[in-house]
Amino acid sequence: MLCVRHICAFALRRCQFRTLSSDTLLRQLNSCTTEDQVFDLVGKNKARLSEKHVGTAISQLWNFQKDKSRLLRSIDYVKNHSQFLTLRILAENKIEFMDDDLLVDTLYSVLRFTVEAHDSLVEELVVEAWRRLERFSLPTLSRFAVCLNEQQIYFSPLIGKIADIVNMNLDSTQDIRVLLVLMVSISGVISQSFQEQLIQKAELLLETENCFHFNHARKMVHFLRNVRLTHRPLLDKCNKIFLKNLRQLDLESISHILTLYQTLQFNNTEFRLVVKQKLTETIDDCINPVSFTKLFAALGPMAGPEVRERLIATALLMAEEFNCHEVLVVVETMEKMECRNSHLIQKIASLLHKYLDKYKPLELAKITQALLLLHCHNAKLYTKLRGLVVGYLQVNVVPRDISMLTRILSMLPSSQVDEVVINRVDAVLSQCKLNDLNSFATALVRWVHRDQSRHQSTSGPSAKLLQKLSNCGYQRLQKASDLDLLLEECRYLSGEWFEEILVEETVNTCQRLMDQITWMNVQELSTFLLKTNYRCTPLLDRIASVAVQHINKIHPSGMYAILRTFTVLNYDPPQSEEFFETCIQHCSSQLDCFEPHILVLLGYSLAVAEYFPPALINAIFNVDFLAKLDAQLEIPSDTLNWKVRLRLMELNRAVCLECPEFQIPWFHERYCQQMQRKGNRSTNTAQQQIRRMLGEILGGSQYAKVSVLTPYYYGIDFEFILDKNKKPLPYMDQSIVLADLVQWGPDIQLLGKKGLPPGAQRIAVEFLDSKAFCKNSCQLNGEIAMKKRHLEILGYQVVQVWCTQSVISIPYIWTGVYNGIL
Repeated sequence: MLCVRHICAFALRRCQFRTLSSDTLLRQLNSCTTEDQVFDLVGKNKARLSEKHVGTAISQLWNFQKDKSRLLRSIDYVKNHSQFLTLRILAENKIEFMDDDLLVDTLYSVLRFTVEAHDSLVEELVVEAWRRLERFSLPTLSRFAVCLNEQQIYFSPLIGKIADIVNMNLDSTQDIRVLLVLMVSISGVISQSFQEQLIQKAELLLETENCFHFNHARKMVHFLRNVRLTHRPLLDKCNKIFLKNLRQLDLESISHILTLYQTLQFNNTEFRLVVKQKLTETIDDCINPVSFTKLFAALGPMAGPEVRERLIATALLMAEEFNCHEVLVVVETMEKMECRNSHLIQKIASLLHKYLDKYKPLELAKITQALLLLHCHNAKLYTKLRGLVVGYLQVNVVPRDISMLTRILSMLPSSQVDEVVINRVDAVLSQCKLNDLNSFATALVRWVHRDQSRHQSTSGPSAKLLQKLSNCGYQRLQKASDLDLLLEECRYLSGEWFEEILVEETVNTCQRLMDQITWMNVQELSTFLLKTNYRCTPLLDRIASVAVQHINKIHPSGMYAILRTFTVLNYDPPQSEEFFETCIQHCSSQLDCFEPHILVLLGYSLAVAEYFPPALINAIFNVDFLAKLDAQLEIPSDTLNWKVRLRLMELNRAVCLECPEFQIPWFHERYCQQMQRKGNRSTNTAQQQIRRMLGEILGGSQYAKVSVLTPYYYGIDFEFILDKNKKPLPYMDQSIVLADLVQWGPDIQLLGKKGLPPGAQRIAVEFLDSKAFCKNSCQLNGEIAMKKRHLEILGYQVVQVWCTQSVISIPYIWTGVYNGIL
């Protein structure tokens, strides 16, 4: 007992001495204004430095840096300074004396100077923090969690322990900033139920906050990205905060937010238009590679032609200054821009060849895809790429990485499968998810096709591995017990192998797990059924039932994916009128929630099913809305732009034909003429052959027309005219012409410029392939059914012949046409 008292007394005297003698030194450290002043004090007072002095010195060094722009920071100078090494050694020796806040602050500052995670100081600080974890305050815990994320520690038991502490203290947590930081940090290890609790708590705190800060919104979106949850109400709320804080939208934050939005597939026209303008104004200020590549990545995909040319010209001038990361960013952006500038493509390809050894497997995959889509021709680059990919493939043991490497290897020009690839794939098949199996299958099918084109045997290792791969796919589906996990694996499944081998079994598995369908996954399941074009009525009925029952929980924009599935697959569920009316009412009451292009797509989807909600139609065919749509379509890719404009035309046509009482004018005449001039309506050999056969049936080629364009610009394969006695009429009779001017009579009947002889009937013959039908049904898809409906309104009798034969006989055509007319 006496010894203990002596020790305690000595420790107390020591602490008192250090405190009293250190006040001046601590004040001097806090009053320093430059790094050199701190280093000078450290050098002169090494023997006197306590743990508080060391921590203060390191924090001060970071404080000098954090207020500077990245280009002006002197991180390397500080990190490599001899006195910084002294501070690191002293810190490591004094860790046990540091209080909790000082411990975590020291770790935070040291990491900011890019000290490696395997450095002994960092390791000792993390271990000591782990020991004290349960006594940390939540603010200190959140700062420590940030440090772990800085070291890319996302899934360790330590993160799990932090998640447990957050869970135990969730009800008492009142600081939204601290909570959001912790949510982002633990997002990789939380369950779905805990995820929902965190979101509810965050929403509650955000509602009670006087101000929803810009950084709060950014962290909330970051969390949603990490858990891959497109929570529309929260995203809309965060997006409004971004728009209210335009001054804080600098290049760095815009780049970060756009990346998060892209991952979440969240698009907001107003935000993109605002940042497009702000970014355009900063072009002249981005005079270094770091800022320019961020600008190029953010602005390039949504820039107009003139701005794109400026960006490309600047990229060419600055290319030699790009480091390996900046070259990667530029080539990925060029892919999104669909850049066709040969000079920039060649320049970036040469830089990639220079830096290729520095890239990781995922980066090599991105590079390969970008180069191929940019139509880059550089044999040396592709040869080097192949060598690196094969090298990574030989040593990698992670199924996901092996599937990715195999897929990109198969994409490379003149690439052939070899024993190394076969063995690596074979070794991991049993561990693979469906998306990995699909990647392997896509690669192997590509190689099999190449062997066929070279007249090589297709019964070799690739074909045998494909069979084994299919068996693994079946086994995984049979073991599936969680619908959400299954849908996640199926999200990006596509291609010949999946469609021919696994799609039916996958749908059957979804049907087996049908009890797990909830309002949270109906949109994902609907999208999957639409993508596969599979008409599974039990699943569709369940989707309709859940949607109606939980309609108020589903965001209106999510209804588009659900409704589109039913209209394209041309399926009416039980109580279909209640289902459609409930969904339409839910959407019509919140039209402001829709992006302009989604509203157009929704209107078209409903028109396919013969629904024309007045509120929706009047909202779309409105001058202000169409102006807003035009502004939005300046931003998306050419593919989306083309699709939305086409759907607007088709909706305009549907309203004119089916709902003339709306008095919506037909304003797509010029658009259709432009599309007609761009398109190629020349007849092919098969059409000429069928026309000759029809001529033989009808009595001569003058009795049939091929590739006919109707009023409102529907294209039909063949047309002929029968008189009232069902006899064909020749087209050389000048009294018979197509109605090229369309108008509505007083009795809402379509009138042509010149009519037909009394009792005569136009016959439209359409030859349908498998794409006109649902995959597992003889039911026409919704768009083909709508076309038939519209042609009948235009006065045609429509004959649809299902044609799957490569050679069509006269009896086959005659049977189809004759049965159709009857």
